Amino acid sequence: MTWFNKQSRLVQLILLLIPGVNWVVEILVRWSTWLKKGGLLRLIICILVTIPSGVVFGWIDFVWVLLFKKFFLQ
Repeated sequence: MTWFNKQSRLVQLILLLIPGVNWVVEILVRWSTWLKKGGLLRLIICILVTIPSGVVFGWIDFVWVLLFKKFFLQ
């Protein structure tokens, strides 16, 4: 999670805007956050992001990062 937060906001948005890349970024950030902080809600989100339809979370997080500078439900 920290590697993503260290990036400039423009780089974060570009990573979340590119199809496929946003899904990989989502998986990496969500699972690393769960490993560090734990929690049932984070685990459920990680599982939902990992399935192929989890690409939708990438688009939601794109808007969320644009507005609030952090991932949705993180």
